Parts: sequence; C-alpha cells; structure tokens
Amino acid sequence: MAAKIVSVIARQRVTDLDAAVPFYERLTGRTAERFDHAGVRLAAVGSFLLFAGPDEAVRNVAGVGATLTVEDLTTAVEEAVAAGAAIVAPPHPTPHGHRAIVRHPHGGVYEYVGP
Repeated sequence: MAAKIVSVIARQRVTDLDAAVPFYERLTGRTAERFDHAGVRLAAVGSFLLFAGPDEAVRNVAGVGATLTVEDLTTAVEEAVAAGAAIVAPPHPTPHGHRAIVRHPHGGVYEYVGP
C-alpha cells in the first residue's frame, strides 16, 4: 500500500506575527491557533504555518519546506527512504501525533506528521 499525503501545510517566516495573522485569517477564513515552541512564536492558519523569532530560534523551523500530513507515518517514511530520501529526524511522538523530518533526494526537507 502506498503512503498517501493528506495535506500540505506551507511554512512562512514573518517578521511580525501579529501583523501577518489577520491577512492569513482573511485569506483562509480560519482563526489562527497561536503557540510558542523553543523560542519561536507560531500561528497555524488553515494551510499555513507562520512563524517569527530570532534567527537562532527559527533555524529548525525555517529549514523545513513544508509539513506533509500522511495517513500512515511509518509507511510514508519507509517509502520515501526506499525511493532515495534520508531521515533527518526519525519518527517520534509529539503532543499532536508523531513526526519525522525527511530530506528528499533532490534536497527538499519536509516534516512528515501522522498517526
């Protein structure tokens, strides 16, 4: 069974999170869910993850091109590796499910999330 990508969340660094959020709320018709993680201020708004903070803090967030929600994380990671991808961070539990960071063979780095 092939792993299926259910959704893609675009990541966007912004200089002023409070100023950026209203645009994305209007664009998506969704209310932002704000949270902080490791010195980074984030807002999930529809299919966008906005983030702001000092360069050192956002380095890990900014280094990932997008978040890919998958039906089966284990299968998705295994299939990506079999096709030439490399695991940057192996699957592990988070407060919102499980995640892994994978570098695709053409250089893109993506967060895979799923059950």
